[in-house]
Amino acid sequence: MILSPKCIKWSLIAVVGLYSFLQLYSLIFKMSDRKLCMIPGPIEFHEDVLTAMSTPATSHVDPLFVPIFGESIEMIREVVVSKVAQPLILSGSGTLGWDQMVNVIEQGDEVLVLNTGYFGENFADCLKTYGAKITQLRAPVGSRPTLDEVTTAVKEKKYKMVTITQVDTSTGVLSDIKTLSLAIKALSPETLVVIDAVCAVGSEEIQFDAWKLDVLITGSQKGLGVPPGLSIVVLSEQAINIYESRKTPVAAYYSNWKKWLPIMKAYEARKPAYFATPAVQLIYALHTSLKQITSQPIEKRWAKHQEVAAKFRKAVKDLGLKQVAVTDDAAANGMTAVWLPEGLVAGQLVGSLAGKGVQIAGGILGDLSPKYFRVGHMGISVMERNHIDKVIKAMTESLAELGYKQ
Repeated sequence: MILSPKCIKWSLIAVVGLYSFLQLYSLIFKMSDRKLCMIPGPIEFHEDVLTAMSTPATSHVDPLFVPIFGESIEMIREVVVSKVAQPLILSGSGTLGWDQMVNVIEQGDEVLVLNTGYFGENFADCLKTYGAKITQLRAPVGSRPTLDEVTTAVKEKKYKMVTITQVDTSTGVLSDIKTLSLAIKALSPETLVVIDAVCAVGSEEIQFDAWKLDVLITGSQKGLGVPPGLSIVVLSEQAINIYESRKTPVAAYYSNWKKWLPIMKAYEARKPAYFATPAVQLIYALHTSLKQITSQPIEKRWAKHQEVAAKFRKAVKDLGLKQVAVTDDAAANGMTAVWLPEGLVAGQLVGSLAGKGVQIAGGILGDLSPKYFRVGHMGISVMERNHIDKVIKAMTESLAELGYKQ
């Protein structure tokens, strides 16, 4: 039997239609199985941010892309409240920001690391790799070094750099960056103040210029609300001057600021430039998210994160649980770490909430890891979607199901 052209045409349309339906059904099924991501990063992403990533293949020197990159650099400056700092946007995780400290560290340089958890410890380990002599100020779990301890340390020794983790994601401890930075600079203006703000930018107050910061390190996947893959570092003029006046060559290739500073300046001047291919689609996504963030005063964003964090901490307290941070002043606004009741381990609660469509995280602090859990509350989950209510409900139900009684 020979089919007519019309029959063939409609048969093909039917096949294509069936294929499209099956694809859509598969997508809906996968989406229905997806959990609400309430870990301390990656966070939930706005649909417009995800759509921005689906742009067609685009050259990194395309006239359409160059202003996207340039505006993204400018908006990063706006988010950290600076007029003159130099942002760098590289392909990589937030950890790449630690590695970029090789540009200002030379063999034997003295560095003071304020340690409030896992990430302070690892930052120190990274700097040792590049020859730094590390002094650590450690605090008990849930606490932070005091101002007196920090100023005493700075008075006793000349440090090239002091590093502070603004929010240590392992403990949810928030450092008082403003007070510490201004005190350090008053005692030792030459010392670089370096902030690990991976879990802080976009959810915590940061004022780069007013607080006299020199280096700020962050990534795309937390408060900035962009999928993982961008390492973002912001530099003061003093940091750049110290880099330019170093005595020895920078022992790095990809993360060498000699390669990247001209690139960033070129894109900001709306001129294409090339050293290594940027993550074009991720920068489109970053641009979209930054447009959303900067569409209102940054103070409103800080205040909303504070409000939602306080709401979650109250729910934790009402359940008879304790946060890891020993005081509310030392508690982050973009995430919370919570001690589990006796007899429960993190895996039980994480699994139970996952069954209710909510993804939270267990601990990551050595032997203490099974004893606490962590919840992220950043970005659109805070600013638009009120996701924290679903977390509180699922957490309350799961604890009861696991046998917890107040």
